[in-house]
Amino acid sequence: MRRLTELLYPSGGASEQGTVYKLLERLEAKACVRRDRSGGVYEFRAAVARDDVIGRELEALVEKMCGGSLQPLLSNLVRVKRLTPEELRDLLALVNSLDPKSKPKKDRKK
Repeated sequence: MRRLTELLYPSGGASEQGTVYKLLERLEAKACVRRDRSGGVYEFRAAVARDDVIGRELEALVEKMCGGSLQPLLSNLVRVKRLTPEELRDLLALVNSLDPKSKPKKDRKK
């Protein structure tokens, strides 16, 4: 925990250490980290992968802000973020790969 505090607050003191400790307690309550004190000091380790945490938090956000529907969130992100043509192609390819009914469109030569 001390190393994490030093990374987050290089010139911090006891109050910053308390802040980090409280954050780690909250993450532990959410089963995101595990605490081990076998070495005499608290050692926290990730209990879930980063992508899993992001997924959980996004699901909670979608439920809270969009009533569980992804469409308003995705539409807004695509519109506001102004995706590049490559990002839009990648997004479309992902959507098509998830839809078993979709078939790749053949290029039409004129």
